[in-house]
Amino acid sequence: MAHTLEPLNTLDAINQRCSVRSFRGNGISRETVHHLLAAAVRAPTAMHQEPWAFAVIQDRQLLKSLSDRAKPHFVAEMHHAHFDSDALRFFESPDFNIFYNAGTLILICGKTTNPLAAADCWLAAENLMLAACAMGLGSCVIGSATDALNAPQVKAELDIPEYLQVVAPIIVGVPDEVTKRSPRKEPQILSWK
Repeated sequence: MAHTLEPLNTLDAINQRCSVRSFRGNGISRETVHHLLAAAVRAPTAMHQEPWAFAVIQDRQLLKSLSDRAKPHFVAEMHHAHFDSDALRFFESPDFNIFYNAGTLILICGKTTNPLAAADCWLAAENLMLAACAMGLGSCVIGSATDALNAPQVKAELDIPEYLQVVAPIIVGVPDEVTKRSPRKEPQILSWK
């Protein structure tokens, strides 16, 4: 199951978790994915609705195809929003893989009829990413792929029903190198009464 002999405690996982964008070629097992999903569904959920469902993609050719379709979609979306950045050049490169060559993509999907589904799905995503970190795995949210993954033809290809939408696409795998945590600002406290 685990890639770590001794899992981290919660605060260590919170403090050590970071977005990983470089993975080893080997993937993670079905058993490991099941453990990650079991952690995800332990997340808080509004009115105990549990509006989430999951799609797991480990087929390398399908991951490459999804990356190739998501990149131009994201670039067009950013240009339409008048967002100009050097980072967009990566997305325009034919060699760039939007999933950073990770062997596993987990899509957390939420019911479109539930107004609190997105919040619940993001809570599940954090649980999943903390569990991955505690197990010695790396993860990263790939928000730039969300719109392309929600295209009707892509959802049909991935067997995602119409009443669900992809909320949180997360790549998971064995990190290729130690990733430095990015600094965070101190909490901005607006009031304390």
